[in-house]
Amino acid sequence: MVSKIQQDHQRFRQIVRGKIRKDLRRFLTKSDILAREGKRVVSVPIHDIDIPTFRYGDNAGGVGMGEGDEGDTVGQQGGDNPGGEEEGRHVLEVDVTLEELADILGDELELPRIKPRGEHRVSTIKDKYTGIRPVGPASLRHFKRTYREALKRQLMTGAYDPDNPVIIPIKRDFRYRSWNEVKKPQSNALIVYMMDVSGSMGQEQKETVRLEAFWIDAWLRRNYEGVESRFIVHDVRAAEVDKTTFFTLREDGGTRISSAFALCHQILKDHYDPADWNIYLFHFSDGDNSSEADNRECVRLLNEHLIPQSNMFGYCQVASAYGSGNFINVLKEAFPDGAADEAGPRLILSKVNEREDIYDSIKAFFTPGR
Repeated sequence: MVSKIQQDHQRFRQIVRGKIRKDLRRFLTKSDILAREGKRVVSVPIHDIDIPTFRYGDNAGGVGMGEGDEGDTVGQQGGDNPGGEEEGRHVLEVDVTLEELADILGDELELPRIKPRGEHRVSTIKDKYTGIRPVGPASLRHFKRTYREALKRQLMTGAYDPDNPVIIPIKRDFRYRSWNEVKKPQSNALIVYMMDVSGSMGQEQKETVRLEAFWIDAWLRRNYEGVESRFIVHDVRAAEVDKTTFFTLREDGGTRISSAFALCHQILKDHYDPADWNIYLFHFSDGDNSSEADNRECVRLLNEHLIPQSNMFGYCQVASAYGSGNFINVLKEAFPDGAADEAGPRLILSKVNEREDIYDSIKAFFTPGR
């Protein structure tokens, strides 16, 4: 039977879930959600929900337990400053698991669960305890089986005294858990994030990319048991960096998008066999590329290598303070059907002019269920 406190807690979680769903578009655009990002939970600020508490202390003054005459107003404070007239907003930080956030995201955006591409399964070795043996390390000693053997031995030898049932195991009574190595199929996914860090991509654009990458990561981790992430930055040259550098690096100069695509292709070739991995590639840029020749090279790399090897290639064009380039139109012209196969488009394009567009961008990327 579920206790009253458990019912209340479940109801509270339902209220929190409902508030997040109602304000999901706002949550998608607020960096507050990243403030305490951890491995399993994030802190989500919820407005207008408060937990009742008891407040202890002396009365502030007035009638009741203190001084005062009949007709005095309770709690009237002195001073010349008038009270405010607007309703206050209560903010409660609630810890929500990444799985819960991903489920809310999927429900609200009506995202289908991703079907792993083909038979892309990785077998991992797991230790499974399957039996008992008479030898082994002390840490694996099975106490119940050990005392059972000791009891059987004393019963067989007549040493067991029911009036004084003391059972003392000896060495030959000891039993230990044994294990076998078993292969457990596991769906694995790789996410490669690529971003233009030339002078036109400012801090606001990077923060937008960071927010979108957070939600991309949350949804893919909900669909796969194992996820690896790699990060590539580029101006006219590309380099692989760690996550912190990816979101903080600021460079100057021109842009050669093909440098990132070529490095991504090399990483896949060296480390990730498409037969074993579900591969997701995302590129973020303001769309301003160096030349038409480089646009053609990008199309070639996509057509010959990156799209065929990946479940999906997502290109997100982020508006810059200096204006947006033409690269998204280059891709639309080169791949009018989105390089579609029997499961739908594999090249998916989105445009984020402001943070509110992250909602529609995420929906565009994952609605095909790839």
